[in-house]
Amino acid sequence: MSKNRRRAGARPSRRRLLGGLLTAGALAMTSLAGATGLPSAAAEVQAADYPNPGAVTGDIGVHDPTFVKRPSGDYLVAHTGDNIALKTSTDRTAFRNAGSAFPNGAPWTTEYTGGSRNLWAPHLTYQNGQYYLYYSASSFGSNHSAIFLATSPSGDSGTWTDRGVVVESQQSDDFNAIDPDLVVDDDGRWWLSFGSFWSGLKMVEIDPSTGKRADGTMHAIAGRGGGAIEAPTVFKRGDYYYLFVSFDLCCRGADSTYRVMVGRATSVTGPYYDRNGVAMNSGGGTEILAGHGSINGPGHQDVFADSDNDILAYHYYADDGRSLLGINWLGWDAEGWPYVH
Repeated sequence: MSKNRRRAGARPSRRRLLGGLLTAGALAMTSLAGATGLPSAAAEVQAADYPNPGAVTGDIGVHDPTFVKRPSGDYLVAHTGDNIALKTSTDRTAFRNAGSAFPNGAPWTTEYTGGSRNLWAPHLTYQNGQYYLYYSASSFGSNHSAIFLATSPSGDSGTWTDRGVVVESQQSDDFNAIDPDLVVDDDGRWWLSFGSFWSGLKMVEIDPSTGKRADGTMHAIAGRGGGAIEAPTVFKRGDYYYLFVSFDLCCRGADSTYRVMVGRATSVTGPYYDRNGVAMNSGGGTEILAGHGSINGPGHQDVFADSDNDILAYHYYADDGRSLLGINWLGWDAEGWPYVH
């Protein structure tokens, strides 16, 4: 979610921007076939060579999607929307509306949203036999923000119990408490990454017994000197933790410039480096997906391992400004770097 330093009044409100884009795309259907050929293992592909999203149908109007696979094998998706929007799919191809996490509203968030019901950039995970939903409450251009936690036994609309604030930021802080992502490391420790613009992306340890912060330590994991970086996703594969982020701007329809970047580290808290050895705390990041053709501003990615392949899910903008779901397979080259196919 692009939340820069400009005041909200300098452009249309985020609620209006996202509301219009999601409404326009809510029942859109697309069948953009993903490429079947694999790029050269060692080379970074150019933007023109990036594959289109794989085929998805049904209710695919989303912004900031996050996936979890249920024990039944079905998929639950949450994304930015009024009271956190939900979707379901049985096959990761056809999607349907599943209501909202909080159909009766989430009044505990309005201190941060200015009264808006629009809640941002959730992250879903299934741990300890229940569903965890970390989600953001803020307003466009502000870092008076909070990440909240809710839990549910089923993940269904109306079954979520709010557990309160996990991380918050004030205007006096140099970070923005939005865009959460939870990862469990090889030792079973829980870590929440988050952040947007300002001094960059952060990480805190989470107590698995509560889902809240374990201590007051905050790690810096990526930054661009105040530039446009947000939406961290940490994914473990082999010997490395991979940090996927979005550079540049979302929320401008077909003019959006979001692109997906990656770095990796041997420790979950970093330091993370890109393919050229540039530290992500110093602006580093290797591009793996950017706008091409009618796929504009792909970003706010989610990465997860499925039974058939590792998956990259994201939103992108169609030429008419609709915000739509993109899904691709992730491949891995001989040096252990991801590419989209």
